[in-house]
Amino acid sequence: MAQLNLLVGDIDGNARQVVASARRAKSELGADLVVFPELTLTGYPPEDLLLRPSLAKRIDRALDKIIRAEIGCALVIGFPDANEEGLYNALTVIEQGRRLATYHKQRLPNYQVFDEQRYFRAGGSPCLVDLFGTRVAFTICEDIWLEFPALQASNAGAKLLININASPYHIDKTNDRKTLLAERCKRGGFPIIYVNLVGGQDELVFDGASLAVDAEGNTRYLAPAFEDGLYAVEIDVNARDGSCKLADGAVQPPLEVEQQIYRALVLGVHDYVNKNGFPGVVLGLSGGIDSALTLAIAADALGADRVEAVMMPFTYTSDLSKDAAARQANALGVEFSVIPIDDIYQAFLAALEGEFAGSEPDVSEQNIQARCRGVLLMGISNKKGLLVLTTGNKSELAVGYATLYGDMAGGFDVLKDVSKSMVYRLAKYRNQLAGDAGEAIPREVIERPPSAELAPDQIDEDNLPPYELLDPILERYVELDWSVNRIVEDGFDPEIVSRVVRMVDRNEYKRRQGPPGVRLTQKAFGRDRRYPITNAWTPGD
Repeated sequence: MAQLNLLVGDIDGNARQVVASARRAKSELGADLVVFPELTLTGYPPEDLLLRPSLAKRIDRALDKIIRAEIGCALVIGFPDANEEGLYNALTVIEQGRRLATYHKQRLPNYQVFDEQRYFRAGGSPCLVDLFGTRVAFTICEDIWLEFPALQASNAGAKLLININASPYHIDKTNDRKTLLAERCKRGGFPIIYVNLVGGQDELVFDGASLAVDAEGNTRYLAPAFEDGLYAVEIDVNARDGSCKLADGAVQPPLEVEQQIYRALVLGVHDYVNKNGFPGVVLGLSGGIDSALTLAIAADALGADRVEAVMMPFTYTSDLSKDAAARQANALGVEFSVIPIDDIYQAFLAALEGEFAGSEPDVSEQNIQARCRGVLLMGISNKKGLLVLTTGNKSELAVGYATLYGDMAGGFDVLKDVSKSMVYRLAKYRNQLAGDAGEAIPREVIERPPSAELAPDQIDEDNLPPYELLDPILERYVELDWSVNRIVEDGFDPEIVSRVVRMVDRNEYKRRQGPPGVRLTQKAFGRDRRYPITNAWTPGD
């Protein structure tokens, strides 16, 4: 199982990685067959790169190089296959310098983050190949989530099913896959080898966790999540009837939710920064928990030498915030600087004196503070080539508790799909990881009331319901698509629910202008949840 981290669009580079990985699998593991992920050659999802006129030429050239490499074992490779009928999401089986068969994906997902019907035609036929004394069937990703393709393969006489995937992570998805594969194996009467992509691609993270499940539905091999590598599964083929039995292999223990999420965030940041060629990142370190967690993730993902933190204090910034930010930056070993914004803020107010005449200070002045900081971070980014990491969490973005062109200004929002409640859990988890090395996130940052510190003695609860109340409402409305009435029937105050829902709906225009961030749930803002900015829908049933 070649659980690889591929680069979208790098067809030649991905082909080289296929050859190198296959040779290593052959020489080091004695592999007879090496199985690669879905759309190996383009990476996933290639989106409108699939519409480029040179796609077919580049794919043919890459496949030809792989075939001519004469690796000495059979290969299964995913690729986009263009013919006179259209474009297909396909795989090919290669052995001894020739292509034995090609399979076209039959079930094309077109929901949540998936948009395959925009690009591909659906196949309709099974693909079975005689290999190593048995009948092997092949399917691709979504094919396994629906019953028909596996039953089709079983009815055609398959003794083993190989399913290649680019299945993005969401919380606890490994358990979903294990349950599904167990059902398919028992119904089909054969083992299934499930090979998954790993790595970050824009907001998506692919977690790997490739599986081998026997005909009775037992997991015999579970590869590590969030790690690329080659994982050997031994299959014993009965010489009499071709039936296949899986030998026991390594089964990774389940990851706790905080461990899953933290590793997904680290991988997402690592790959977004590196695959886009940034030398490092810069972020505003406020002394609050969101920026503290973002800093820890960035340092773990990239190394402290590639991370810069900037404290930008103002009149309302507490000594606790200043001290905590400095101590955390020192503890993690990142570059740290302090740039006060008082004079910059006063310059803005002086320029706006005529426009603001006759009005009392309000949120406008608070937003100018945030925008002063955004300008400074973007200036550092331009000068040093660093990517600005924003630090807003899902709860804040949901209700618009963020400043456009201020704290939303940047290139990647690490916590975009992390609720405030989960931010606290992840901060405590990261400190547990530190062990005797000391706190990665100062304890007082975790324990203090959350505050934007844009006004005297300000705390978040001045403007928002408590997060322990807000987050369950947001989960029901945003992630589960519950109506206002159903949320109220679940025991929540009608006035608070209506207020929260109104805030979510009217701040779509802000979220649409925000940077991408790691997707963790089944309904993240962005590709998952696409609401019109201009609409007259009223909350209710």
